[in-house]
Amino acid sequence: MSDFQHISITDTVTKLQQGEVVIADIRDEQSFQAAHIAGAFHLTNGSLQQFIQQHEFSQPVVVVCYHGNSSRGAAQYLVQQGFEQVYSMDGGFEGWRHHFPHVSSQD
Repeated sequence: MSDFQHISITDTVTKLQQGEVVIADIRDEQSFQAAHIAGAFHLTNGSLQQFIQQHEFSQPVVVVCYHGNSSRGAAQYLVQQGFEQVYSMDGGFEGWRHHFPHVSSQD
């Protein structure tokens, strides 16, 4: 079994533009509703089975949290569930929101 990989925000943008990855945002409901990467799946304990059913194990997944720390554990968990290519995005959503477009309740 392999481990997850780290990915930069810039490399995440490139993979998103190429349609290569799904974003799994593990932040709390309020934070996710306030702002998130467009198209992100809000991954929680309650939505985990839905995520597994909706996505192929071969589809690359980028896990996003607040700052890039909590996403590591979640990324490793997805690897253990059978996902073949899982990334933890360094810098998290806080790093993303300062440089790239996102969906915001204030928009």
